[in-house]
Amino acid sequence: MPEICLEKIETLPALRRDLIAEPLGEELLVWDPRRRLVHHLDRVAALVFRGCREGGALSAVEEALLAAAGSPAAARSLLQATLALLAERHLLEEPPSGLVDLMPSWQASRRSFLGGAGKAALALPVLSSIFVPGAAAAVSVVGGVPPVVESLAGSSGDRYAYREDQPFRLTSLNPHATFGADVDTASYANVRRFISGGQLPPADAVRIEELVNSFRYADPEPPAGAMPPFAVHAELAPCPWQPRHRLLRLGLQSRRMDVAELPPRRLVFLLDTSGSMSSPDKLPLVRRAMWLLAETLRPVDQVAIVAYAGSAGQVLGPTSGDQFARIVDAMDHLEAGGSTAGAAGILLAYRLAEGMRAPGVTPRVLLATDGDFNVGTTNMTELVRLIEQQREKGIQLSVLGFGSGNLNDATMEMLADRGDGNYSYIDSLEEARRVLVEEGGATLHLLARDLKLQVEWNPSEVAAWRLLGYENRMLATEDFANDKKDGGELGAGHHVTALFELVEPGVELPESLAGVLGHQSRYADLEPRRPEVHAGELGMLRLRFKPPAKENGEDSLAWEQVLNRYAIERGEKNASDDFRLAAGAAAFGMVLRRSPERGAADWALARQLVAASLGGDFGGQRAELLALVDAASQLEPPAETEEEA
Repeated sequence: MPEICLEKIETLPALRRDLIAEPLGEELLVWDPRRRLVHHLDRVAALVFRGCREGGALSAVEEALLAAAGSPAAARSLLQATLALLAERHLLEEPPSGLVDLMPSWQASRRSFLGGAGKAALALPVLSSIFVPGAAAAVSVVGGVPPVVESLAGSSGDRYAYREDQPFRLTSLNPHATFGADVDTASYANVRRFISGGQLPPADAVRIEELVNSFRYADPEPPAGAMPPFAVHAELAPCPWQPRHRLLRLGLQSRRMDVAELPPRRLVFLLDTSGSMSSPDKLPLVRRAMWLLAETLRPVDQVAIVAYAGSAGQVLGPTSGDQFARIVDAMDHLEAGGSTAGAAGILLAYRLAEGMRAPGVTPRVLLATDGDFNVGTTNMTELVRLIEQQREKGIQLSVLGFGSGNLNDATMEMLADRGDGNYSYIDSLEEARRVLVEEGGATLHLLARDLKLQVEWNPSEVAAWRLLGYENRMLATEDFANDKKDGGELGAGHHVTALFELVEPGVELPESLAGVLGHQSRYADLEPRRPEVHAGELGMLRLRFKPPAKENGEDSLAWEQVLNRYAIERGEKNASDDFRLAAGAAAFGMVLRRSPERGAADWALARQLVAASLGGDFGGQRAELLALVDAASQLEPPAETEEEA
């Protein structure tokens, strides 16, 4: 059976982590034919897009397409479908110059693909003929090929980025786990909104790392002025859903700061006042959330307000934080109406933020929206480029998502990531208080930029591993030391938790790893090379980050620590409350996502773990999670959408 052999592309080594394709087995087609096919097209699209941007690799792109398709004619068809897909995402507006000869009918195929039913006529036969001969007859297409970047949550119109669960990886083939820190919490609040409304969330609305990172942990903080500006904690115990495996919890805790300790803040509220924001859980909640934040402002702080709908406009110029009445009065006069010119609003907000600069102060744009950008400059490439350019100037963008029915979660998460900010979903006034007031330091004051984590596993202690969540934060091994590659951000009081499921040597490997090598290793039975030198070491944890202010330099700082199993291992009964909470939140997420790697995880196990963590509850957060697990267990799974059928 044909497969894509993208590992041959030596000119683009950074792509090899995601783009080396595995054979498409028949059992996977039975499981999920359309999404699996689209996933493979997405890999080719990523290759083409990155190749076009980086230049000098176009010949490698052509070679890869030929290797994937098997003939020049099939490669041409595959490229047409791929470029049209990129055009649909607004990532390409014209054919790349280096690929014109291979794709002479760019405009025609673009119109064909974007024309609704033409999507199915163009892309699906290409996919089925190249990847799985004869599979097209088994696939029912209604309304075209499902979106690759965004999956629709049933008929509600909410949009979420499609992601596959992290797989297990053999240490012998993949000894490094490299990823950017993520402290977004939008997914948990959104999951809570679904369950409170009597419905289980769609799988793509559930991001496991955001569920795990939505709670306060008891890990000690670093002392004031410490470098790095966070304390690192590790704990190892039996994996609750697969007792023969081990679960490693890594926790990074930055120092919490009272509002009075924070440096002066420069905030631009960018508020969506389009017609889609008229419902009570949108603009009215936005106003009340901004009031809460305005109450915490000090005379040294400044705030400005920009509203956007059919046109963008300044509602309030830069104003001292002690002018509470003026700030609230400006927000009180906002009303929803018109279409959304989101890009124009962002441009105006950035201009205001630029004028509010001060030494040692990081301006931040705070975008409150449902993410429904549909009027104005909708070329997503240009919008992302603008946000990245402002990020390089030291102006950050954080996003607050509101409402349901047309929530564009995929776009909002992406914009916040590109803007070096946080993405939070506000489903209630209490959540607004938590994000903007109780955790205002973490949300609005940065301590470390481009934070990356890397674990180098010791093969004599870890035969296979998988990271839970962080699917869209994974980095190539060589990107860890590349300061041009974006990482994550860490604010005051932030806590980052990462969970790894580990398989020790001698333990049966997960079924998903069966046949990874495709042959018996010639040297598998030889003695490992002096394992006693690093006995007891699970691996080496390395961190890289940049200072928060641009004037402090662009070179990243490095930190590393050996993960000694004898120092961090706990028995099942001795695991901490924090360990049980993180494991319970992860189990909850895997059940909601119906993860193929969930093992014995079910509602009962998630409940057991969360209930056992209540001794360390802060403000009732863990009790709330326990109530959500109980409520979710009583709900029926959502009906399969076309994308999942």
